[in-house]
Amino acid sequence: MGTHSVKYATRADPEADDWWRKFTRASILCTPMETIRILPATNGATLGYRLLRRAAAPRRLIVMLHGVASNMSRWSEFVEHTSLKQTWDMLRPDLRGHGESFSRGRLSLEIWCRDLRDILDAEGYEQALLIGHSLGAQVAVQFAARYPARVRGLVLIDPIFHQALRGGMRVLSRLRPAVSLLAVLLRLLNRLGLRRRHIPVRDLRKLDEKTRQDLLAAGKQTEMIELYSSPWEDLKYFPTASFLQEVIEISRPLPALTQIRVPILALLSSGITYTDPGITQKMLAGNARAQTVMVDAYHWPLTEKPQQVREAIEKWCERFDS
Repeated sequence: MGTHSVKYATRADPEADDWWRKFTRASILCTPMETIRILPATNGATLGYRLLRRAAAPRRLIVMLHGVASNMSRWSEFVEHTSLKQTWDMLRPDLRGHGESFSRGRLSLEIWCRDLRDILDAEGYEQALLIGHSLGAQVAVQFAARYPARVRGLVLIDPIFHQALRGGMRVLSRLRPAVSLLAVLLRLLNRLGLRRRHIPVRDLRKLDEKTRQDLLAAGKQTEMIELYSSPWEDLKYFPTASFLQEVIEISRPLPALTQIRVPILALLSSGITYTDPGITQKMLAGNARAQTVMVDAYHWPLTEKPQQVREAIEKWCERFDS
């Protein structure tokens, strides 16, 4: 434990100056108690994350994992408003390949799990409660199966189970070999220098606030779904090779939920988008420690119903206080 060297990104740190300028341009908001951390990782990559720790010694930890082509700013509102930060430390990483953990290299559930393990080790945490949305939920389940002693509980927000895939996602899952080959070819071209030179960081907090104000408040759910499910929008802020790798990973079969021995809270959107909610509920029912809460949303409840999501998680977390 604690064998990795963590950098604290501040204005006084010249080595982090370029990173800091890029970060401040992104206007990603956080609470004053959060610190920006940078951890060297494998293959020359670095992992960027934010840690809210109110005491010198670690407390119980909540880790928040974002979805496909997303970044840690998706959790900015949650961290700002949740009462959980009074009794828990809170960590929100950019998964490798995203945001401040930008990389054009290989991505996989195994790599993301290893990175998370290294962050926990570097910060001195034996266990964590993992909250994941979409791809983040996939990472959480995979991590719990690979490192069961490191997990206190799971909150899965719209997990995408292979058996429940529908529509375009089901078709893509059948094309995984072709998509994998295309991703490899694009990564090779990237190494040869054929790539976009600048990819902006996306501020998802601002996007979510604007979406609620301009679209959801006007009853324009269809427009919201088109915006948030559009791969062309995601690709403005994400390398194409990385996006294809994420499509592959999110459609992979996961370890059986019966292997997971910790409490699970599943927050499922009632609107049908990528998966069939009925099949997802049946899969979760196979785990006796899983509790399901339905949210009147599509696939982005952190955007559509942030207060309901926050309150459901806070209520469920009361079990860890007793």
